[in-house]
Amino acid sequence: MFPIESLYWWKGKIVDGKEHAILAKTLKKNVKKIREEVKNIHSYEIPCVIDIDAEANKDFLDWVRKESR
Repeated sequence: MFPIESLYWWKGKIVDGKEHAILAKTLKKNVKKIREEVKNIHSYEIPCVIDIDAEANKDFLDWVRKESR
């Protein structure tokens, strides 16, 4: 988690907001569940969840697979 400052249009106005971004590492199979959970618990009407495909080293991927069962 890290603080960010965002500029975005919301309901006809530009918002200059202080937010926190979270970078979460998981398997593709978990993305739908994460999107649903963020939507359920987030205070924003339309939270942003971005799915970025990336490659990682084998040892790390093995660990993620083991922990994601």
